[in-house]
Amino acid sequence: MTCRKLKRKKPKPRKNKMRKFHRKKGARRSFLKSLANNLITREKIETTEARAKEIRPVVERLVTIAKKQQLANLRLLVSRLSNKDTAQKLFYEIAPRYKERAGGYLRITKQGRFRKRDAAPLAVIEFVR
Repeated sequence: MTCRKLKRKKPKPRKNKMRKFHRKKGARRSFLKSLANNLITREKIETTEARAKEIRPVVERLVTIAKKQQLANLRLLVSRLSNKDTAQKLFYEIAPRYKERAGGYLRITKQGRFRKRDAAPLAVIEFVR
């Protein structure tokens, strides 16, 4: 009788692993949506590095949608952002700036300082001019 080694299957890595932020799915979605709304409204916000890295792909996808100037895309932005004024600002003011640019609409700059209460590293996320 031979002793065979049992082959253990390696767990597959999750492709779209995202930060949880100690929230459930619905709360996390609304949290990211409110961060995206604030970023689009102010065009520059200071937040933690983790939050900045999470909202970057969300907002860049929204800008890509807004670059195609069609009514259906404006309605899609309104439904995704849940704020008509923010969606219109993105559609009419921000997206036309990047008509010739193929991605990379946001810049994350690490501040090199930390938040007092929990020592979270801070960063500034802003639209590229």
